[in-house]
Amino acid sequence: MTEPVPADGQPPAPAPQPPSPAAAPEIPEAPPATLWDRMRDDPQYAPEHLALEAVRRLGPEAAQWAARARAEQAGVTTDALAEQAIRKFVNRARLSGAVSGAAGLPGAVIDIGVLAWTQARMVLHVAAAYGVDPLHTDRATDLLVLQRVHKVAETARLALGVAAGRERAGALFGTGGQGQLGKVMLRLGVRLAQMAGVRAAKRVFAKLVPGAAIVLGTWANSSATKDLAERSRALYRQHRSTVPGPRRS
Repeated sequence: MTEPVPADGQPPAPAPQPPSPAAAPEIPEAPPATLWDRMRDDPQYAPEHLALEAVRRLGPEAAQWAARARAEQAGVTTDALAEQAIRKFVNRARLSGAVSGAAGLPGAVIDIGVLAWTQARMVLHVAAAYGVDPLHTDRATDLLVLQRVHKVAETARLALGVAAGRERAGALFGTGGQGQLGKVMLRLGVRLAQMAGVRAAKRVFAKLVPGAAIVLGTWANSSATKDLAERSRALYRQHRSTVPGPRRS
């Protein structure tokens, strides 16, 4: 079949374009493999290792996001920026309960680790929205207190110091045997569950019961993440005056 010849002096009609595919939902990013190794080797301090690594890896991303958003959205308020970040990461957290696709204890531990990592990313973005430096080491302390691993900042700092020292020692001398893998995974899962929120963790650990994963759905972790978002917003609103540009009173 021949295409119609355009009239003299007229450009040919553009070829029809196929419809663009619908945007796929954002899949939560898992913690890096090196962090998993560190947490598996030292499950007692898994939340502290996660918090330290989150500030290192995710802090720069949060700072860049906030700077770009302020440049692209003239007059945006700090509260509006924080809400954008919260909405984005709550949506990701809803998918965390089934991200691994694995059954049993390993799958449950992976899903909880992904949830805790997603929540840490949200907290750092909320901090950046309110003009609080997401790369500062104090953000690791904030994460542990906001996620209720520690009740006060002083004990969180002490635990972070211990975790950092163990991290350095492990890099220099390696780690010893950890006994049976199942016991290690269970201990790691419990510590990460404490960080990610008990309600969400219970639903994720329902994967240990055959068939229970069906009831998880996409909303399994949103309530814990929303609660964390409100605590984060309340903390970092105190620093709103440090942010340049328009502010909502």
